[in-house]
Amino acid sequence: SCCYLSRRLNQLSNHDPLWRRHCKKYWLISEEEKCRRDQSWKALFISTYRDLGRYIQYYATLKKAWDDLEKYLGQRCPRMIGSLKESVQEEDLDAVEAQIGCQLPDDYRCSFRIHNGQKLVVPGLMGSMALSNHYRSEDLLDIDTAAGGFQQRLGLKQCLPLTFCIHTGLSQYMALESVEGRNKYEIFYQCPDQMARNPSAIDMFITGTSYLEWFTSYVNKVVTGGYPIIRDQIFRYVHDKECVATTEDITVSVSTSFLPELSSVHPPHYFFTYRIRIEMSKDALPEKACQLDSRYWRIINARGDVDEVQGPGVVGEFPIISPGRVYEYTSCTTFSTTSGYMEGYYTFRCLYYKEKFFNVTIPRFHMVCPTFKVSTARMETSHNEYAVDEDEDSTDTDEYEERRRVLDIPAPVGRCPRHT
Repeated sequence: SCCYLSRRLNQLSNHDPLWRRHCKKYWLISEEEKCRRDQSWKALFISTYRDLGRYIQYYATLKKAWDDLEKYLGQRCPRMIGSLKESVQEEDLDAVEAQIGCQLPDDYRCSFRIHNGQKLVVPGLMGSMALSNHYRSEDLLDIDTAAGGFQQRLGLKQCLPLTFCIHTGLSQYMALESVEGRNKYEIFYQCPDQMARNPSAIDMFITGTSYLEWFTSYVNKVVTGGYPIIRDQIFRYVHDKECVATTEDITVSVSTSFLPELSSVHPPHYFFTYRIRIEMSKDALPEKACQLDSRYWRIINARGDVDEVQGPGVVGEFPIISPGRVYEYTSCTTFSTTSGYMEGYYTFRCLYYKEKFFNVTIPRFHMVCPTFKVSTARMETSHNEYAVDEDEDSTDTDEYEERRRVLDIPAPVGRCPRHT
């Protein structure tokens, strides 16, 4: 616009190097792409702006996130790259808005101008989780599939699914309007109230405040190694770097994850899984080789209630640890409070000195469920309809199956082998 004010501003605005900075800042256009398209920097900026100008405040951030994710997956999970779909056009997004009768947020639209989600495949782009006979892997839905799952039923009015797991049926939803106690563009896992007579009583575990924040924070976790890559898929375990303990030559580290699909707000039942890595230093002497004999746990909930568990082995196994050897396993626990922590020790038996036993410290690790919102339908209903048991104890994996039957939690579906 400035070029119309004076001849000098006209000359200045046509100085091509000035447009180079804007092309790189807003559209991430490289020198190689400029050469390939054989246009001036100004022409590149203007042509891109005509197509994507609506998204100028989001495009660079989302494009970098997608580029970083593709580069990372190309090196570690190459088959996942093949599941990504090409971008959609403005008219496709406009058609979806007309179909569902709601406006899509610009950051969401912008992301789909870069990649239209992925095909319904396993593993899913948005991460996996495996525990015993339970397996979850979430796909990032393409725009047409998302529109087909758009919800108008009570409890999920005007909610668009962003992800989907073909094993559990679990989805993360984005609220397109501020209704039923949700904030506009908030992202959440639905959590049906298991004690409500009203089927529209759906609580929510919040996973994001906007699409931009939700997607870029997830990508950052992936590309910085915050989530481990196991068997060519992303596992959503969070590791606290301080959650490591070394006893002589053996180091124990722990990462944790919250499972919304096995949790409920009402009754209060919060399900966590943890992944433990036991490693003996490669510099240890050969006679340091040992076998895990038993475990001891102290499980403490937010009220300070303590549950002690002691038993043979771990998950039915008695692993042998030798210099340079690593053993990993996955287990779980539940709390009737929104947070808690665990600590304990393993007892090992020396293989060289068969009568010698020693304990290895398991570092204390905390588990906290994400922010949640209680269903407005439940808040409007008399509290006399509910009976909440707040005295439920925590448990580790060897008691989990029995506890699941007592609580009448639906049996998980799918299966993923344990990784070692």
